[in-house]
Amino acid sequence: MPVMWAVWWLSWLAAAAWRDRATSKPPRRQQIVYRLFAMAGFVLLFGPYARDVHAEGVLWRTPALVAWGLVAIACAGFAFTWWARLHLGRLWSTDVGRKAEHRIVDTGPYAIVRHPIYTGITLASIATAALRGTAGAWLGAAVMTAGWYLKARLEERFLRDELGAEAYSAYARRVPMLVPFLR
Repeated sequence: MPVMWAVWWLSWLAAAAWRDRATSKPPRRQQIVYRLFAMAGFVLLFGPYARDVHAEGVLWRTPALVAWGLVAIACAGFAFTWWARLHLGRLWSTDVGRKAEHRIVDTGPYAIVRHPIYTGITLASIATAALRGTAGAWLGAAVMTAGWYLKARLEERFLRDELGAEAYSAYARRVPMLVPFLR
């Protein structure tokens, strides 16, 4: 599973070259907290105890068939992030920001959830935690999910201000934030 995460991350970094520059962003200090949560969650998810998994609190050993199912779920999460990334095109950004031609995107994966990239990463982290079967991995998935939730909230406040509260609020009423079918 770490190799799959590494491939996803490296491909994500490479795709960062394909984006427009932001015309406005919230202050950098507002983006620090979610980044810290995401990084801490990642470290916990994969364990700071590289040589001693037992130090992380083993909860269960995942049977091989279940493990392959969890790998497939993680792959589905990563595929969902890529669908969203490609659907956004040059509007995508690693930071919260507004592009010159920014608009509310409410088609493709953005018709399912408002933040499909965070949803996909969360799904992959939950599958990874279930596969690892340790308390540390579950804590990592929870901390990482909290980071994506914080980023989504910051992004929504920013986009409401930048793109119009009425238009963004109408979108938010139609489409759930992170979990499909959950309003």
